[in-house]
Amino acid sequence: MAESVSIHVRVPATSANLGPAFDCLGLALDIWNEVHFTFGGQTERVVIEGEGADSLPRDGSNLILQAAARLAAENGSAWPAEIEMHCHNGIPISSGLGSSCAAVTAGLLAAKTFFNLGISNERLLALAAEFEGHADNAAACLLGGLAIVTRQGKTWLAEKVPLPTTLRAVIALPQVNLGTQQARAVLPKSSSYEDAIANIGCTALLVHALREGRFELLGQAMQDRLHQPYRLELIPGSQAALQAAYEAGASGAALSGAGPSLIALAEKGWEEIGSAMQKAFAAAGSPCRLFFTRSTQDGAYVRREK
Repeated sequence: MAESVSIHVRVPATSANLGPAFDCLGLALDIWNEVHFTFGGQTERVVIEGEGADSLPRDGSNLILQAAARLAAENGSAWPAEIEMHCHNGIPISSGLGSSCAAVTAGLLAAKTFFNLGISNERLLALAAEFEGHADNAAACLLGGLAIVTRQGKTWLAEKVPLPTTLRAVIALPQVNLGTQQARAVLPKSSSYEDAIANIGCTALLVHALREGRFELLGQAMQDRLHQPYRLELIPGSQAALQAAYEAGASGAALSGAGPSLIALAEKGWEEIGSAMQKAFAAAGSPCRLFFTRSTQDGAYVRREK
């Protein structure tokens, strides 16, 4: 290469669904993965620190590199082989916190920046959805905050909703092996009009409650009939942990994405809420990690250096 180029990408964790908004809502969280690319070396080298350091691939099967190569190929280019990629991961993998989406987004942004591509967030969202099968995590990852996403034909439309800054999130991640495909497989093939209508109403109420700071409505707004009842059965202690979160003072609580993590939202008492959830999981034989965080209005960030 004629010049040495470095690209730094920062991508947030995301919590999708938030109860009733199945594949339609994502919330960006203040937990981050950072990826630093250096181009112009002699060989490919991948370094991974933090979450997933012992299990994530360090070859072309890595999702970051797959996504970068996908966007490069779409634009008639080849992703460089002479690259060093250094990942520092704060987002736990296979957790329901959007780790795979964060990897895909990081790769897409790196390729967009490296090749100076003038493509829109809408196209990036569509490409991310190709990998994920849905775009709720990707919308929140790209835009930050609370993102509403819907599909119109082949086009994904995403809008960011402003949020109050007082709300915090407690994440309880049990030691349960639950893949997204497994979590999708347990869902029924069809749902009743009654259940669909209930979820539509709760989703509308959820957006209103979060935007206006009406957190007393979250307990009702985060109820779901379409996916949680089936997925919670796969996660020992999860139903008891949700109930414990409410009893400890959470305004609302739900499965985060496809799980196995749970998200509890509250303005105060976060340690008490986390401890209650942890005890409920422990009683079911599922040790759990806790993360105390908040929503971030900042979405993915990329910087190019020469």
